[in-house]
Amino acid sequence: MPRKKRNILLIEPGYKNKYPPIGLMKIATYHKMLGDKVTFYKGDVKEFILGEILKDCLSKLNEISSTINWKKKTNEIENYIKSSRSTKLKTLIYDLQQENKYIKKQIPLLELWLKHFASYYRKKEFENEKKWDRVYVTTLFTFYWKITVKAIHDAKHLLSDLNELKVGGVLASLLTKEVEDETGILPITGILDKPGILDPKNNMAKKIIIDDLPLDYSILDEIDYKYPTGSAYFTFMTKGCTRTCSFCSVPKLEPTYKEKIPTKDKFNTINKLYGEQQNLLLMDNNVLASPKFPEIIEEIKSMGFVKGAKFVQPNQLDISIRNLKQGKNDVAYTKKSFYLLHDFLNQRAKRKIEQIVYDIYDKFNLLKLESVTKDNLILAYDDLKELYEKYRNKHPRNRYVDFNQGTDARYVTEDIMKLISEIPIHPLRIAFDYWGIRKQYEKAVRLAAKYNINRLSNYLLFNFKDKPEDLYKRMQINMELSEELNIHIYSFPMKFIPLFGEEAKHRQYIGKFWNKKFIRAIQSVSNATRGIVPPERSFFQRAYGKNLEEYFEILYMPETFIIYRDLFEKKLSITAQWRKLYYALRKSENLWNQAKEIIETNDFSKISKKIKSKKVLKFLQFYLITRNDVKQSDNEFLLIKKKFDHLIKSDQFIDLTLTYDYEERKKELVHTTPTHISP
Repeated sequence: MPRKKRNILLIEPGYKNKYPPIGLMKIATYHKMLGDKVTFYKGDVKEFILGEILKDCLSKLNEISSTINWKKKTNEIENYIKSSRSTKLKTLIYDLQQENKYIKKQIPLLELWLKHFASYYRKKEFENEKKWDRVYVTTLFTFYWKITVKAIHDAKHLLSDLNELKVGGVLASLLTKEVEDETGILPITGILDKPGILDPKNNMAKKIIIDDLPLDYSILDEIDYKYPTGSAYFTFMTKGCTRTCSFCSVPKLEPTYKEKIPTKDKFNTINKLYGEQQNLLLMDNNVLASPKFPEIIEEIKSMGFVKGAKFVQPNQLDISIRNLKQGKNDVAYTKKSFYLLHDFLNQRAKRKIEQIVYDIYDKFNLLKLESVTKDNLILAYDDLKELYEKYRNKHPRNRYVDFNQGTDARYVTEDIMKLISEIPIHPLRIAFDYWGIRKQYEKAVRLAAKYNINRLSNYLLFNFKDKPEDLYKRMQINMELSEELNIHIYSFPMKFIPLFGEEAKHRQYIGKFWNKKFIRAIQSVSNATRGIVPPERSFFQRAYGKNLEEYFEILYMPETFIIYRDLFEKKLSITAQWRKLYYALRKSENLWNQAKEIIETNDFSKISKKIKSKKVLKFLQFYLITRNDVKQSDNEFLLIKKKFDHLIKSDQFIDLTLTYDYEERKKELVHTTPTHISP
């Protein structure tokens, strides 16, 4: 008797992340090998449930009247289902009658079904009709605890057998007991590197090691979220790490070091199904520890990643239409084909063919996503394929290799660096996690420069066992090495968050030598620089100070002064007043300790009750100037906003509801703040 085809749902919670869910992409390949139907979703599970109800509703409405393009009514129908408001229903019905005079007889039936689906959603009747045979929820960083746990709870409503709700990934492996206690679901920990883990009774599954499978790239086109990595192979050449650093999760996630993982066959499969990818992102946690590193480099080169390699994007529309014809993932390839066509029309089509292309799109209803169908795409491609191939972007691009998790300076030798220089490494990431490995790190950087590797990058761990000055010294070394060796080392300060326990569930942890104000100061500088510490001396010194004294001055500086540096320093001249008082207070141990205690908590809400010294109180007035005190209508702010708008929009710390007239605040400070403080 043939095995029942299962409905499989893969869920990634709605947090923002750079890399696609590699685990789910392998699981998608696995289930398709078993003949199952796979769906991928990223975001709020409740929104997914609504979307599924909406699809069923549109299908039913189309059965009643196929003369209406129901996809164009998606937003109105969705709003009605969510609200059940009679006014929205009346408006929808009225619009339908205005657009199609022949639909009058069908209105009662249409209205009946619309009310049915609204009631079905409002009363949560979908909980009684379990559509999915198995649901997977992947997890990422532990500080995404709330959004991840919510996704798991919401996913419970999608299937009848909770044993078929599978939770895995980083958070699930590090906070296993906490996840089980909170959700009742025991997660799968570690990696799926043994056969039969997910389906031990299935004879075919017993032969499959999921971790060794190629990725299913097609599922990424099912969703609207776009991962910023672009065209790339995501893979491992090794697994695990030979180190047991206490700040790192790898020993828990990948406890066994594997010195070489076969990769070339996976690449060939990816090329065949999805076309060649531009870059190679290796997710190895310590690739240099492998005694087979020379073999790894040779394999990378054999796949086309030699120094100076160029890449021409394959005809992705041709691949997409081919996969549509083969029925491989209709949802994904319908959406992908649509976006490829419109990218071609908007960016690539020459003027002389623009109208021809537009007319073909119009003829086959390809101008809007809601009207696009698989059949029309296939038909339209017969008319388009020669034009598309002739005029599509074939500009050669550089290919890059990125050991994305970083390389271990302690394993770097001249032979290893020479091997690395034979591939288009960009950037070379060398770990500089703590001050104690400075000599090995500096040696590795000098070897990189010797072999003409001039783009380097690293994450600088802080807030662990380090002191604030350790972070400054590591950033300074990168700046000085860049200057001396004529290379570019881009640093990214990365705050340590515990791996286990309650403190792992949020981002509030403060290390022994750190405090809330220092953490916020580093974050404030990072926000203005997009998280990067560029290697240029002038920029570095402006951002973090010329020396340790200036660095600590910035750490203690009011947060608003850091974020809007030019505004408060040059245009309002308030920073100079603060600085004068800051150094005056530091001459008095008693007064400075009073101010320091408040500043380091980063809580200025009750300073009048805590501080008795009028001198300290007046100094702390500067910390009451918040981002909300910058007025949107002021020219100074508009200049800053214009320059950094793209940063501000994505910055969770910056509130754009700015209401205070700081010209008045400036006058107030000028008249009330003393110009000196006696010890």
